[in-house]
Amino acid sequence: MGLDGRETEELLRRVAGGDRDAAGRLLERHRGRLRRLVARRLDRRVAARLDPSDVVQDAMGIACLGVSGFARERPVPFSCWLRRQALTRLGWLHRFHLGAGKRSAAREACERPAASGSVGPTSPSPPDPRTGPSEAAARDDECELVRSVLARLAPADREVLTLRYIERLSMAEIGVRLGVGADAAKMRHARALRRFRRRLEGDAGGPAS
Repeated sequence: MGLDGRETEELLRRVAGGDRDAAGRLLERHRGRLRRLVARRLDRRVAARLDPSDVVQDAMGIACLGVSGFARERPVPFSCWLRRQALTRLGWLHRFHLGAGKRSAAREACERPAASGSVGPTSPSPPDPRTGPSEAAARDDECELVRSVLARLAPADREVLTLRYIERLSMAEIGVRLGVGADAAKMRHARALRRFRRRLEGDAGGPAS
């Protein structure tokens, strides 16, 4: 029986009812297949920097935010939806790493000293002192706070925020995904964002910036 068979249907029914354990089991059933898919599609130029298992883990984290909404609507077979999450994440990582390579090459060209050996405006700048370990730890704490708040939002709120800020969709595209018009998508987004900010303010102990 395929991965969209009877067990998947039962797990989706439980996920739609708010069962988080069922969501985890549902995603885990597809991990091996997703890893094989990512391994086949991974660009050889970034293969040394990207592990298919890490890509799948990222994709599953994103999928976990939207799986409740999917389970209620089920616009396509679950395996197709999850495959799209994995390929979307892989595409973003390809663009990020390949773009970083281009930026590094351009930066190297700009920073290369002139033939005379003189040091001028194209010399490398000193490292930014604001990017030390303590600042990195603070950013990690902020990310963890955001993830915690997202996890406690209602599934509908979590889904629209995920579509907007993780998948980077426009309001028109969000409307298509949710089966509503762009104006309705804007209203849902605004309400979800207000609720997110209220929770964030409460968890952070002060107004969210």
